[in-house]
Amino acid sequence: MEERYSPAAIEEKWQSRWAHEKSFKVTEDPNKQKYYLLEMFPYPSGRIHMGHVRNYSIGDVVGRFKRVRGFNVLHPMGWDAFGMPAENAAIQNKSHPAKWTKENIEYMRGQLKRMGLSYDWDRELATCDLSYYRWEQQIFLEMYKKGLAYKKSSFVNWCPSCETVLANEQVEDGGCWRCDTTVTQKELEQWFFRITAYAEELLQCTDNLPGWPERVLVMQRNWIGKSLGCEIDFPLEKGGAIRVFTTRQDTLFGATFMSLAPEHPLALELATAEQRAEVDAFIEKVKQTDKLKRTADDFEKEGVFTGSYCINPATGERMPIYLANFVLLDYGTGAVMAVPTHDQRDFEFARKYSLPLRVVIQPEGELLEPAAMTAAYTEPGTMINSGDFNGISSLEAKAKIADWLEKKAKGCKTVNFRLRDWGISRQRYWGNPIPFIYCDCCGTVPVPEKDLPVVLPLDVEFTGEGGSPLARLESFLKVDCPLCGKPARRETDTMDTFVESSWYFLRYCCSDFTGGPLDTEKVRYWMAVDQYIGGIEHAVLHLLYARFFTKVLRDLGYVNVDEPFTNLLTQGMVIKDGAKMSKSKGNVVDPNALIEKYGADTARLFSLFAAPPEKDLDWNDQGVDGCFRFLNRLWKLVHELLPKIQTAGAVDVAKLSDDARALRRTVHKTIRKVTADIDERFHFNTAIAAVMELVNAVHAFAAKNSPENSALMKEAIESTLLLLYPFVPHFSEELWEMAGHKGGIEAAGWPSFDAEAAADEELLIVVQVNGKLRGRITVSVDADEESVKAAAFADDKVLGHLEGKTPRKVIYVPGKLLNVVV
Repeated sequence: MEERYSPAAIEEKWQSRWAHEKSFKVTEDPNKQKYYLLEMFPYPSGRIHMGHVRNYSIGDVVGRFKRVRGFNVLHPMGWDAFGMPAENAAIQNKSHPAKWTKENIEYMRGQLKRMGLSYDWDRELATCDLSYYRWEQQIFLEMYKKGLAYKKSSFVNWCPSCETVLANEQVEDGGCWRCDTTVTQKELEQWFFRITAYAEELLQCTDNLPGWPERVLVMQRNWIGKSLGCEIDFPLEKGGAIRVFTTRQDTLFGATFMSLAPEHPLALELATAEQRAEVDAFIEKVKQTDKLKRTADDFEKEGVFTGSYCINPATGERMPIYLANFVLLDYGTGAVMAVPTHDQRDFEFARKYSLPLRVVIQPEGELLEPAAMTAAYTEPGTMINSGDFNGISSLEAKAKIADWLEKKAKGCKTVNFRLRDWGISRQRYWGNPIPFIYCDCCGTVPVPEKDLPVVLPLDVEFTGEGGSPLARLESFLKVDCPLCGKPARRETDTMDTFVESSWYFLRYCCSDFTGGPLDTEKVRYWMAVDQYIGGIEHAVLHLLYARFFTKVLRDLGYVNVDEPFTNLLTQGMVIKDGAKMSKSKGNVVDPNALIEKYGADTARLFSLFAAPPEKDLDWNDQGVDGCFRFLNRLWKLVHELLPKIQTAGAVDVAKLSDDARALRRTVHKTIRKVTADIDERFHFNTAIAAVMELVNAVHAFAAKNSPENSALMKEAIESTLLLLYPFVPHFSEELWEMAGHKGGIEAAGWPSFDAEAAADEELLIVVQVNGKLRGRITVSVDADEESVKAAAFADDKVLGHLEGKTPRKVIYVPGKLLNVVV
């Protein structure tokens, strides 16, 4: 019998047994309640880090807990394997992305298995595998048929370093989300997904996700950005009109100039000969500026006069038309009616370029003079200088001016969304080929489904030069048109990698299915994901796209749910020395080294004990040592008690001494607490702390060496091992087996607590005098109000604060508090 705790040997033993017995393989079982648990799958970058250890340990606790409690648990793992890092590594190391990715997957899979995670590895998938991305191409074509995938020319976010397009959500603080290079604007033909067709539903359904953090829901609502307002036409002097969207139609009479986005289709057309050079230079300058920076409040407002004018439809006055750097083409119509007295950006712009100001809303009890204003007035007030609308409140004017615009055919009420269609074209190699062909005779032609998949070729050359190597590979590029048979060329753009991660959770339900993208019966059984775990950084990237894709696939007949994830946990980061772990900061802890020294169970235990899952974890080497010492102490305790507990029977409660009864109460209170902490709150840290306290209690009791209490010790030790199993599975399995059990610890099921045994025999009552804490008393659990009062008035601290005064009133909250009013 091994008396020394040797994590390496124990963990290897149990991991081998779990793999051999396929302990975590799962199939659909209509007689069992399903539980679909998922952590966001990793990019195979080469090594897992402590953030992975924490994230996957959190998920594993939930999975093992639910499995022990009888749920049919689906807990899969795979790889988000396409993407630019693989291609960049290929260029730097002269290694093919496929080889680099495959080697990384092999290594990281070994690391995850070494952590003892309860994955059904038979469902493993990698998005770069043909068996995955071929079905994504079919989904693309089905979306195209429904008008949900289309191509158009547009200004896009361009990363000069990665040499590819980025979605709006992938631009962070003006830089590329991958490499931090400043993002510029570039006009290209791009493929888009029409996510705006689902904007209203995506917004409304955020009210139906009570299991999501409110912070994430707020971020999604703001990103979707629904606005109620009006579209208004401003006639051009040259003919035609500029249409604007505004939520402030009440300020229409105060509009004194027009601001256009530099990318607006009319920008160059409106530039007069005298102004053309300035306009060209300004447009080129703005192209080099990140769009998010342009809209920041502290960003300097700049513009250029086009030389043209439009007419205010309410006042009939001429309004000069400017290009302004803070106006974006992809919000509203790309044109803004500028009201400098009632919009701060317009105010700053007007002051800079000496443009006229007209007040049309006066605050209560104050008279605004344009020349004296130091900032725009943006609050409600009373209408002035607004014709027939003078004298009414600005809130009332919103509705009346909207009606007036529609009656006069000068505008209309409308809804606008900040959300823009998702640009998914990427000018890179390592991605899913977009299944389209370009023919000089037939135009843009979808690849026929019978010709799918379009296989990503492996015989490509990486030079590091701009553009995709697919465009230089004639064996891929040249193809016959499927309609007319004439020579044509393939699309060389590949899909944004966020497309792959937008439906992988569905494919897990049927990863071996060969009859289409999804086996609808299996998807119907498993979906939605009951618990999803991942970082807050994906709030408006992956999570929004995944919700969109789920709704699309529902409408295509593949899915029967509206939302993919019922509950969402966004775990905190791992911090060391005051900063997020990173190689550049030199504060990285290598999981391999940690596991070599302490074992996977200690690494798991510390990552779960040091902080609640949703909070940042502050790494502490002493804390890791402490967790290792705890396991060693428990290991030693169990070995000391094994001779007593292996042959012990059931507990005879009637024969228990007071000390034994107190220990049994601690056992059952701990079962109750740990069960609630895992199942209801995910408070793994307090659950572990409660088990540690129980171990202390068992240790203290065992020191009294009471052989007649062997049955109680058995109950206490076995309960401890069962409660610890989700956190330290190898450790618990080994000791469970040593205690004489066969068939693995999960066969025992989760321990249930005896409510009577867990009940306290005494209560702690807080005593207040005139609402201030003045003492604490201990009373019997069945003490009535009079007994509690008597105990309170006998307490020296309470008596000292009564100062001999007669109580006017005594208020008793049963079992909690007594307040004496004097």
